[in-house]
Order: sequence, then structure tokens, then C-alpha cells
Amino acid sequence: MDKRNYKIIIGIIFFAGVVAMLNFCLPRKPVKIDSGYRVVMGTFARIVAIAPDANTARKVIEAAFEQIENIENLCSFYKSDSEVSKINRNGYKNPVVVSAPTFEIIKKSIEFSRLSDGAFDITVGALEDLWRKAAKENLVPSQTDLENVHSKIGYEKIIIAPNDKSISFAADGIQIDLGAIAKGFAIDKAIEAAKKIGAIGAMVDIGGDIRCFGWSPDGKKFWQIGLQEPNPKLEDKSILTLKLNDFAVATSGDYQRFVLIDGKKYSHIMNTKTGKSSSGLASVSVICKSCTEADALATAVSVMGIEKGLALIEQLPQTEAILIPAGSEKFMQTRGAGSFILQKNRVKSKLNEN
Repeated sequence: MDKRNYKIIIGIIFFAGVVAMLNFCLPRKPVKIDSGYRVVMGTFARIVAIAPDANTARKVIEAAFEQIENIENLCSFYKSDSEVSKINRNGYKNPVVVSAPTFEIIKKSIEFSRLSDGAFDITVGALEDLWRKAAKENLVPSQTDLENVHSKIGYEKIIIAPNDKSISFAADGIQIDLGAIAKGFAIDKAIEAAKKIGAIGAMVDIGGDIRCFGWSPDGKKFWQIGLQEPNPKLEDKSILTLKLNDFAVATSGDYQRFVLIDGKKYSHIMNTKTGKSSSGLASVSVICKSCTEADALATAVSVMGIEKGLALIEQLPQTEAILIPAGSEKFMQTRGAGSFILQKNRVKSKLNEN
């Protein structure tokens, strides 16, 4: 072999080695897997996982759903074998020892109750039962009915014991319902699991409560999230498109869950101080780092109303809110909410730029 051919062969081998090394060293394009919708926690849930490979993405989705199902099994108001049901049955008689997640969510619930001066209150169970009964009888609860249930309500009547992680009640008949915070809490646990498994980006959606982080499916620096239209005739449309990264959004409203009594709609969101359903706001969306916090605060603001609700959110760091008054096409928002809005989908609407 002459010297020239030898150099050519060496060059080809060197070039092939460089190509192979580059293929090995350069990062691969991330893989996206969408779980589609599954029924959990009484609603539809969806997870989108972005990971270095398909196997990791699938593991992320299953680990996240495992966390969601675990929270549902622990915290369901309707499952007789859940820890919440055990507390509701036995909490007045004896302290009930619970798992770490159940203790954590109840402790956080009490913190949000204090923060909102009782606008958020998980001891709403007895009041909800009263209104469900009223709906079946097609008769609004009387003032006497509301006064009778008052002794069974009040977050300050929940006793927590950190040493043995037990929960008890200071009064008989108390029923805690974590429905206004459990979805957000489950989403946070699912995101924790996704990061631990190896996701480089993910979105978890449970009934419209959403948290996302990292890479988005189209490679942008943010995820595009639509806020649902509260008008029943336009439910399949979004009112706004948000841009989120490492943030959560939770929405409360009466457009999906309510009771009808004598043809009138009453929100499922209850004011435990008055015993009546909240009114005045068709939709409240809260944006912050934690979906647990967003979920609880959205309910609190729905009860507090526009003025007090906006004032509360303005005091909290990295927390914003977008409100839609009942029967109105005008948005109300906190000062920093505009930085999260990518697109306004309601043509006639006007944002209240504070």
C-alpha cells in the first residue's frame, strides 16, 4: 500500500471515529410522552413527561400517577377506608394516627385557614351534607338548619399532634373534606416524583389544576396553559392562555360543580361563617409556585370576594390571581398577573391593570 492510500484510510477511520464520538457525546433530542386522560380523584387527569428517553418518560408518568392515586386513597371524603374517613368517624372519640402525607396536608390546610381568616376551612363537610340534603328536598336550608350545623364547623376545632402524627376533634360531628386542596397537593407530589425519576420537564393536570416545569413539548422556555371559560355555553373554550414554567395554576368556580334548588344554582364553594354558598365570582385562578397553595387560595378568594381576595394575594410573594366576576366579561387581576398572560382569548374582555 502506497503512502497516499495509507493516509486516506487513516483519515477515513479518524473521521468515522469522530462521528461516532459526537453521536455518543451530543445530547439526544428529549422524548415527550402524553399519558392521555385517566379518571382519578373524581375527575380527569393528564400527565405530559419530557425525558431523555421513552423508557424514563413512561416511568415518570406511572410514578406520578402512583402518587396521585395514593393521595386519593388517603384523603378521599367518599372512600370509607381512607384516612380522612377514619378521622371523621373517630376523631372526636380518640386521636387518629395518620400517615405523613395526610398529616402534612391537614397541617397545611390549617395554615391556609389562618392566613385567610377562615375563608378556607376543611371542616366544611357537615355543611356540604346539609346542602346536598337540601338539593334532594329542593328546599334551601333554613336559618335554624344553618345554626344547628355551626357547632360542627371551625378549623380551630382540629387538634394536631406532631409527635405521633395524630388528628382529633374538639367537638362532635366535625367532618373534614380536603376537596379544596387535595388535587393541588397530589399534583405537587406527582411533580416531586417526576423530578426524582429523571424528567427534564413535565406537566400534571388534575381537573384543570396544573403545575409544570422544565422543557416544554415544543422546546420553548414555558408551557402554554389555557384557562377555561366559566360561561357554561362556552365551556370548551379558554379565556386566556398563560405561559408558565416552574409554576402552578388552580381555578375555583361554580361553572362545573353546583347544586340546583328550585331552579337556582348554588356554588359548591361554601362560606363556613355564613353557612351559605359563595357568590359574586364566576372564576378565580391563582398562580404560584406550589399547586397546594394555588388550590387552597383559589377557594379562599372565592369566599372572600374581589376586594379582600385581591388584597390577600397582593401580600403573598410570587403569587398572582385572575378573577372573573359573576355575569361579567371583565377580568380583574393582581399587579403581576400580566407577566404570565401570553394571549387574551376573550375578544370583548378588558383586563384591569392595577
